[in-house]
Parts: sequence; C-alpha cells; structure tokens
Amino acid sequence: MEKKSMIAWAIVLGMGGMISSCGIDVPKEEKTSFETMIVKKQDITVPWKFSAKMKGQSDVTITPQASGQLVKICIAEGQQVKKGQVLFEIDSRNARLNLESAQANLQAAIAQENSAKLEYESNKNLFDKKIVSSYVLSSSENSYKQAQASVAQARASVNSAKVNLGFCTITAPVTGVIGEIRVRPGDQVSPATQLTMLSGNTTMDAEFAVSEALIEAEVSAGLTKEDKMKQMASLPPATFVMKSGTEYPHKGRITSLTGVVDAATGSLGAKASFPNPDGHLFSGIQGTVVLPFAEKDVIVIPQTAVVKLQDKQQVYKVKSDSTATAVTVKTVDAGNGEDFIVTSGLNVGDKIVTIGANNVQEGQQVLFP
Repeated sequence: MEKKSMIAWAIVLGMGGMISSCGIDVPKEEKTSFETMIVKKQDITVPWKFSAKMKGQSDVTITPQASGQLVKICIAEGQQVKKGQVLFEIDSRNARLNLESAQANLQAAIAQENSAKLEYESNKNLFDKKIVSSYVLSSSENSYKQAQASVAQARASVNSAKVNLGFCTITAPVTGVIGEIRVRPGDQVSPATQLTMLSGNTTMDAEFAVSEALIEAEVSAGLTKEDKMKQMASLPPATFVMKSGTEYPHKGRITSLTGVVDAATGSLGAKASFPNPDGHLFSGIQGTVVLPFAEKDVIVIPQTAVVKLQDKQQVYKVKSDSTATAVTVKTVDAGNGEDFIVTSGLNVGDKIVTIGANNVQEGQQVLFP
C-alpha cells in the first residue's frame, strides 16, 4: 500500500514537471485592484431641467370686425409679418358706398347749419334794433343749435363709415409669424370667423411646471409682489434646449410663477421669456428649460461609486483594516451625467471605493500594501 502511494505521488510530481517543461502556465490567484477617494465637500452647479412648450408672448387670433366676402389673402402660412402689414382684404364696395352717403349727408348738414347761422345772426341784429320779437330770435337760435347737432351727428356717421371701411382691410396687430390660414378667397366671413393665428414671436415664453417643493427652496412664500419680482430676477439665466439637443443661443429669464398650486399635479406654472430676434422659435415647439443652480459645500461623489440594489443605493466605505463595508446613502443627481450629490450616509473624511464598486463584496480587502 505504501509503495502504491509513493508511485502515485511520483506520477503527480512527474506530470507537474511535464506541465512546467511544456510552458503551460498554472492559474494564480490575482488581487483585484480598486480606486478609492477621500470624501470632501465642494461647490457644484446643478442644472435643473423642465419639459417646456413655447408660446408667443403676443399670440393673437385674427378675426374680421366686418362681415362680407373675402377677396384677397395677402400672406402665406409661416410667413413673418410686421405690425401693421396687410393680411386680408374683405369686399369693401358696400362700405365705400356707406362712406360716400355719410359724407353727402355731412355736406347737407353743414349747408343747413350755415343757413341757420345766417338766419340767427340776422334776427339777432333785428332784435337789437327792436324790429323782431324775442320769440323769433329764440326760434332762430334753436334752429341754429339743432343744425349744429345735425352736423356733429353727420360727422360721427362719416367717422363710423371710415372705421367700417377700415375693417375691410385686416392688418397685423403685432409682429410675428402667421399660423394656419383657415379661409380661402371667396369665403363669406364675419366676426365669428377665425381667419388665422398670429404668433407674436419677438419674445417667446417657455411654459413649464415646477414642483412646489422646488420653488419653495428658491422663491420664498409670503413675499410681496415686488419682493417676489426681485427674487425671480435674481434667479440664474435659463437655457432652452430643443428636442434635437440643439441649445438655443439666447438666454432667457424666469418672468412668471403662478400663485396657485395645481391640486392634481402638485406643481406651479412658470414661464421663462426668451428673446427671438431671428424668429427661430415658434409657438408649439417643445424642449427643455435648463436652470443652473449653484450648490455650495456639498458632498459630491462619482456615479461609479454607487451600487443600486432594488430601491437602495449603497457605497462601499473602506475601513481602517483596508476592508470594505457597505453603507446606504441618499443622493441627488448632479445633472452632469457623472456625479451624485450625497445628502446622507457619508461624512467628510470617509474613504470610499469609486472604481470597481460593483465587484466589491462585504468584508473584502480592497487596499493592498
């Protein structure tokens, strides 16, 4: 039995020598390397992002103020127009006839006024000479005043006819961009007819919702209107990022915060106004409003240091004996795609694993001499 054991050991040793002589490497235990960092506090800028929709600050629904047949459309959909530019023309023949009639009536009234004036002045001279009675003078004076009133009424009719004639030419009330044109030449239109939408786009409002808690952190409740305006003015400039990822080159400012929280969403409506000198922004464009807020004296760690386990976040802290132990942390996304802000679970001076945290096991040695 002893002889067989010695032979077996000789075979094993011989095979080991053959493996070595053939140059085959025997796997060796390797120590896994990790990267660590010392936790400290720092200042960081956090971009707050909100889904938003653009709307012209002076969006106007264009409707006629006179009824009639539409004879001309002077613009096209999507066209940039200036304030006062002609958009539509309505058949003005009846309006012109009404104006001419009113002007004729005015001339007749003026002639009647002149006659009444001459008669009154004549009777006044005769009365001074005691040729006519006071009754005759009073009657002529009343006729003169009545003629003056008729002139004023006729002049008002002329002005009204001019206004109605002006209604036949529809102009742009603001500078902006033409939306969908909902009529065609020949259509009968009235004040109830919507012709188009004109988006006043010299300044555009990005409308978005902000959580109540978030706003309370930056804009205090219970302030006067003036103090609230000052506080909004102190907020950082806003950036608008389109759905394609393109950043709009002009910065905006927060100009409005509603004072009522939406009971369904728990949020407040907000607006950021953006200048639009080149007309690149249109009503209805969707994107993201980004507000950069400076967070001071906070703990910032790389996202690679955080291990997610179901609803928990863990970081491996290195103990004095160089072994790792898991600690639960709470974090806020720093918004840069690289870091988290730690709100609880770590202290300044703690040493944590940053690279390779997903491979760490509880009690594993992560630092080696």
